[in-house]
Amino acid sequence: MAGGKMRKEKPKASNRAPSNHYQGGISFHKSKGQHILKNPLLVDSIVQKAGIKSTDVILEIGPGTGNLTKKLLEAGKEVIAVELDSRMVLELQRRFQGTPYSNRLKVIQGDVLKTELPRFDICVANIPYQISSPLTFKLLFHPTSFRCAVIMYQREFAMRLVAQPGDNLYCRLSVNTQLYARVSHLLKVGKNNFRPPPKVDSSVVRIEPRRPGPQVNKKEWDGFLRVCFIRKNKTLGSIFKQKSVLSMLEKNYKTLQAVLASLQNNGDAALNTSMDLGDQSMGMEDDDNEMDDDDMEMDEGEGDGEETSEFKEKVMNVLKEGGFEEKRSSKLSQQEFLYLLSLFNKSGIHFT
Repeated sequence: MAGGKMRKEKPKASNRAPSNHYQGGISFHKSKGQHILKNPLLVDSIVQKAGIKSTDVILEIGPGTGNLTKKLLEAGKEVIAVELDSRMVLELQRRFQGTPYSNRLKVIQGDVLKTELPRFDICVANIPYQISSPLTFKLLFHPTSFRCAVIMYQREFAMRLVAQPGDNLYCRLSVNTQLYARVSHLLKVGKNNFRPPPKVDSSVVRIEPRRPGPQVNKKEWDGFLRVCFIRKNKTLGSIFKQKSVLSMLEKNYKTLQAVLASLQNNGDAALNTSMDLGDQSMGMEDDDNEMDDDDMEMDEGEGDGEETSEFKEKVMNVLKEGGFEEKRSSKLSQQEFLYLLSLFNKSGIHFT
């Protein structure tokens, strides 16, 4: 106003947080799962709990700028770091160039899910959470043995890994993982220990592959669990009465019977056909998509043809024989699942 003092307007503070966070001039992208562990005490704790020996070759997945990498190099013989982001690869090389660690660090640029992993003794990793399930099973099915993996997961995923029968989070992922490994929860990690902070808390889990490994057909086992966990809180009797389940099992049963008949009639000529049977598996991804109780209607399979009705009775007899008809997957132990699968197989019923 005329004759008055002009007020200087203060610039308005923006309420919007920057989408990218920085360390050493490098921006991190939440959308790519880039959350760098910034708490040095937590880094030390993870390395300590991993039980690294001075002779160990360590696999690190998603090393970022190398905060954890440095501690791993101090503890072990060699670190093999697999990193997708070329900017992080350059930062790692720059950080350790000219140091005593430079000749003990090998950096592989690429997608860890598509990379053929070398031999290693132990895996320590803070991974992008969107690859948790496929990476876990890639490690468990690694052709060469390793002592253990100590991995940072999203907390709920971690709790599914360690869940026991009767726990709310007990699921197909729990049973599948614990068949191939001993799994233990090491520590909970709050979101503020990361830069940028993720939306959820995390947990560190130790995975020790069982040696020797279980004597099961991987595809058969996974196909079996997928059926059992369609709705984990329903009785197995209800689940195995579904038309879709009976249809799949009957198709597998007829295919196997035809293969066995061909083997008897043609000998080696039909052997190649039988080897293809496993390719009909339902897959090995463990995305934990079992249905909740209200997600779908059960298709009970009533009014089926005579042939299907006979097969349905065959399936129900297997469940009755083992006392499983009224049991629920959410309460079954790993040994009970293995026993039920063996009963089905003994009756000629397969899940691949």
